[in-house]
Amino acid sequence: MPFEDFEKMSGLEKSALLLNVLGNSVTAQIFKKMKDNDVKRLVSAMGQVTKVPIPAVKSVLEAFYTEIAEEDTLIFGHAQGREFVLSTLGEERAKTVLGQLSVLEVTRTLEALELVDPRTLANFLVNEHPQTVALVLAHLDPAKKCGVLKRLPDSIQTEVVLRISNLDFISPNLIAEVDEVLKQELATLGSIDTQQLGGVQPIAEMLNVMDKTSEQNIMARVEEKDPQLAEEIRKLMFVFEDLVYIDDRGMQMVLKEVPNDKLVIALKTAPEEIREKIFRNISKRAADLLREDLEAMGPTKLSDVEVAQQEMINIAKKLEAEGKIVISRGGESDSLV
Repeated sequence: MPFEDFEKMSGLEKSALLLNVLGNSVTAQIFKKMKDNDVKRLVSAMGQVTKVPIPAVKSVLEAFYTEIAEEDTLIFGHAQGREFVLSTLGEERAKTVLGQLSVLEVTRTLEALELVDPRTLANFLVNEHPQTVALVLAHLDPAKKCGVLKRLPDSIQTEVVLRISNLDFISPNLIAEVDEVLKQELATLGSIDTQQLGGVQPIAEMLNVMDKTSEQNIMARVEEKDPQLAEEIRKLMFVFEDLVYIDDRGMQMVLKEVPNDKLVIALKTAPEEIREKIFRNISKRAADLLREDLEAMGPTKLSDVEVAQQEMINIAKKLEAEGKIVISRGGESDSLV
């Protein structure tokens, strides 16, 4: 649980807990000195503070007291010394005297980027100058940088990569200005701190409950227009064929909750791999009876088969959500150890 262990708490969580303890009036005064973006993050984190163990609260307060007591903390910290050097020597001379690495270790980042997903950011940057795109991408973590870059047109990907590799000293003031512009423009698009109504997850959930023919037709068209999006959707979807990725113990738990009549119908069009996995996880007598039922089954409506298969999917997803089974979903590299 969050806020339970002081050692595992992030700086944001510690701050949120501290402000809850200090109370509304003190928090209001602190918020007046903070940027809107930071206030939004703190308010969101504070809303998650419900019940917190007393030792965790005590640890946060003790850490806060240690900071303000100045017992172990230097008055002139590293960041403040850097600002002093920049303002005293000027950017060019500071770069010459101290070297590029020392000056580049600035604390200012493009905060607006933290709250925007890669797809939205790529759409926002697609018409910008490659140099601007390079500056923005240079401030992203590697995973997000990759997510944005591969969504940009092939024609500018190489140019952006080359410009990132050649980025030199960037003024902290310029970064702050770019950050403010990004915040304003992205806010007009409704991309920052708004309720997510769209995205890949809702699409996957919608397709999961759709009939198979419609789902396949839609995914084929998506694949044609945006292969990357199609891949992301498939990773989040769970279809009947994915039952093969449930381990034997998990499959046994699923089968306990599936009525026998529904299981027979669901297996009517099931791949041999799925059938064998199910036969392997029930008794020999039950497997023999199930095979006999399948052989004796006459023509069945495809819609009835899909409904039965969807019921099995729902049971598997429910057990996974409860943490009772693990679905490896084939394409993922992670595995159990």
